[in-house]
Amino acid sequence: MAHDREDDDPQQQRPSKTQLKKQMHELQDLGEALVALPDDRLDGIPMPESLREAVRELKRTRSHEGRRRQLQYVGKLMRNAEVEPIREAVAAAQLGRARDTLTLHRAERWRAELIESDEALTRWMDQHAGTDVQALRSLIRAARKDAAAVPEQRSGRAYRELFQFVRQALDDGSPEDQEPQDHE
Repeated sequence: MAHDREDDDPQQQRPSKTQLKKQMHELQDLGEALVALPDDRLDGIPMPESLREAVRELKRTRSHEGRRRQLQYVGKLMRNAEVEPIREAVAAAQLGRARDTLTLHRAERWRAELIESDEALTRWMDQHAGTDVQALRSLIRAARKDAAAVPEQRSGRAYRELFQFVRQALDDGSPEDQEPQDHE
């Protein structure tokens, strides 16, 4: 009976030191991502209480060396935790922030387009049929009037209100809402 010695060798089945270090660094990176989350989001993630407390301690630690050591400790605790739900929660939080930022940029572009041309209002109405046209036109008129005023006499209130109106409509709308287009 020919026995293959390599299959029985426990050394071959164990990860290498380099692989272990790589896994440890990945867990530490995940720990750093946890630190970036607000406390209310952190509380909603299923993890051992000792890990949650270690992450909170890492948030409070200010010295560079203290943070480094605490981050290593967080990585060590994560080795014994179920990391997939943690990864998913961190990814969802990061995606949410990116989506919020994208919505803000889209709202800024729409506001600029709406103030600049009447054609933008037509495009807006094509994409957002449920919009209160009268309120939107009123906000656009006030923002244009404010923009035409001497800088010392501008209040910026209409400009902000138009932005809030557009942002709210984008938040309420579907993610497929199109960007404003430059029609010059």
